[in-house]
Amino acid sequence: MAAKKMAIIATKGALDMAYPPLILSSTAAAMGWDVQVFFTFYGLQLLRKDLSGIKISPLANPAMPMPVPMPVVVSILPGMESMATMMMKDKMKKKGVASLTELRELCLEAGVKFIACQMTVDLFEFKKEDFIDGIDFGGAATFLAFAGDTDVCLFI
Repeated sequence: MAAKKMAIIATKGALDMAYPPLILSSTAAAMGWDVQVFFTFYGLQLLRKDLSGIKISPLANPAMPMPVPMPVVVSILPGMESMATMMMKDKMKKKGVASLTELRELCLEAGVKFIACQMTVDLFEFKKEDFIDGIDFGGAATFLAFAGDTDVCLFI
């Protein structure tokens, strides 16, 4: 019996949207699935060597729990994005949640194939040396060749 296959399209580069494709792909790979993640547009940020710019945005994120009730207008104040990011990273560390760097490494070690969208790389004028080792570069056709024959295909 052939292994199950899962394809994920990762389009977001915010901290809260970085975890789902990495957690799902590492879990599926641990279950023996064949997994590919196609990183495009802002999701491409997750493959860059430097993840320090990955932040969480409290703006337009009303479901984000805050330690004290705050009006939505407070989220637009200068420094709120950095504060929210710091609070979330601190909470994750206290709860034992792996960092993005750790999850990426786990995915690659488990055989998850990461594909950086070449069109987006060109569009944003990135250089291949901006990205971590162990990834592929390809276009939509590269991803669709795999995704068209998967058991699970997710857009995140």
